[in-house]
Amino acid sequence: QVQLVESGGGLVQPGGSLRLSCVASGSIFRLFAVAWYRQAPGKERELVANITSAIPKSGTVNYADSVKGRFTISRDNAKNTVYLQMNSLKPEDTAVYYCNAGLRLGVGFGSWGQGTQVIVSS
Repeated sequence: QVQLVESGGGLVQPGGSLRLSCVASGSIFRLFAVAWYRQAPGKERELVANITSAIPKSGTVNYADSVKGRFTISRDNAKNTVYLQMNSLKPEDTAVYYCNAGLRLGVGFGSWGQGTQVIVSS
């Protein structure tokens, strides 16, 4: 288990950009896959993007269809940090964004952060 702290959320206008950060404690973080999930009011938590472990090679990435071409997930293992660069934001991207890390990902697995709120509105 690792401790995860998300940051970078806020209020942004449609078409704008934000970069979320997920900082983890512990040197084993680089062994873990990491995902960003989001949960909008009244909706289930959904996968946004994930990146595999950096071992034995750089992580492979995967995106939800709704964010492909707009969001980019990346990791800096030296800083124990995973980023989510979000461009061309839409009102439907409004949600609380959560970081999840572990050998297995998903609700009920691995470690979760407290979440960071993203609001896309004019």
